[in-house]
Amino acid sequence: MSKQNKLADAIQKLIEAILSALGHSTKKKRTWHQHVVPNDDGWAVRREGNKRITSKHRKQSTAIRKAKTLAKRYKADVIIHRESGGIRDRISYRED
Repeated sequence: MSKQNKLADAIQKLIEAILSALGHSTKKKRTWHQHVVPNDDGWAVRREGNKRITSKHRKQSTAIRKAKTLAKRYKADVIIHRESGGIRDRISYRED
């Protein structure tokens, strides 16, 4: 490892230590936001960041109801997508 790489690593560790001492996390936390997305012949609920589908539904309204239940439990958001994939609505259950 070159001196430049060692210096860069040392600086990065120092910055992480300072941020940690100040109560800031340097790692991205996983969220519990629930996305209602089009899926095959219906709709699906998927947790943000997951490839795996949480549940499948024939109607969007049923998928939204399931996503709301999960979002309330984990104080997260529900992000409702259109059939084209764009975001139609966002409902927040976070306590800010």
